[in-house]
Amino acid sequence: MREIRYVDALNEALKEEMERDENVFLLGEDIGPLGGAFGVSKGLYDKFGEKRVRQTPISESAIIGTAVGAAMTGLRPVAEIMYIDFITTAMDQVVNQAAKLSFMSGGQFKLPLVIRTQGGSGTRESSQHTQSLEAWFVHTPGLKVVMPSTPYDAKGLLKTSIRDNDPVIFIEHKLLYDKRGEVPDEEYLIPLGEAEIKREGKDLTVIATSLMVHKVLEVAEEISDEISIEVIDPRTLVPLDINKIIQSVKKTNKVLIVHEACTRAGIGAEIVREIVENAFDYLDAPPKVLGGLNTPIPYSSFLEDVCVPQKEDIVKTIKEMIK
Repeated sequence: MREIRYVDALNEALKEEMERDENVFLLGEDIGPLGGAFGVSKGLYDKFGEKRVRQTPISESAIIGTAVGAAMTGLRPVAEIMYIDFITTAMDQVVNQAAKLSFMSGGQFKLPLVIRTQGGSGTRESSQHTQSLEAWFVHTPGLKVVMPSTPYDAKGLLKTSIRDNDPVIFIEHKLLYDKRGEVPDEEYLIPLGEAEIKREGKDLTVIATSLMVHKVLEVAEEISDEISIEVIDPRTLVPLDINKIIQSVKKTNKVLIVHEACTRAGIGAEIVREIVENAFDYLDAPPKVLGGLNTPIPYSSFLEDVCVPQKEDIVKTIKEMIK
């Protein structure tokens, strides 16, 4: 099977869905001739024209507000917010409009809207360009939340998200764009709410999101002679495939959740709640969350790395849990 980059997988998904359905259109900053700040929409302006690849002013509230209105009329907008940090200026449109209009209209309005955005640290851009805010949207009823870790997942989940009739927050990690992986030539879709076991194991279940999936997989390989780790990627946080997680916990009897976002009130806390409520009797040790420090991300590269889990932190935590 061919190998392509994460960014190219996303580009293919957009292209294929725009070819399939004329109601799909893109809007966002710099997505026109430039192809987006990260190159995801490269070539789409030339192929589909300015009517369907709409370059907007620097106004996140206008981007999301326009997308919400367009979705209410039957179009399928894919709005790009350049950094997830900037979505804070459009939270009224996301939380009070997109997430609630279908409910408040008794289902008369559908909101087939995808908000693509980029999160995570590692690019040395300080506190306002490196946040992981997925838990905000997980907490908001009416939104679906997707965090793909591989090119295969990115393409299949984006195509599914575009076809979904509910608003989807689609979060891409900036350090994954150049990550290569197998992606088939033929069309495929990945259902929302279906986790994947990235590695089978028997001693400990590790649930990881986005970039952390790759760090955990590297650790699992490096210590495989000592400890057998089962690695699960939820892929979508809403809906969450808790059944697959519970099945793994019942097998290994120990669980660790690893995510880049701040540990306090992160998605790890919600997963632990679900596990304790549904599989408490199977646990041989308390569930543990390894997340980021509860502090803004510093500009210093050294301090930035201290603030989010690194491979050595994962190894240390796993060995402490197994011991």
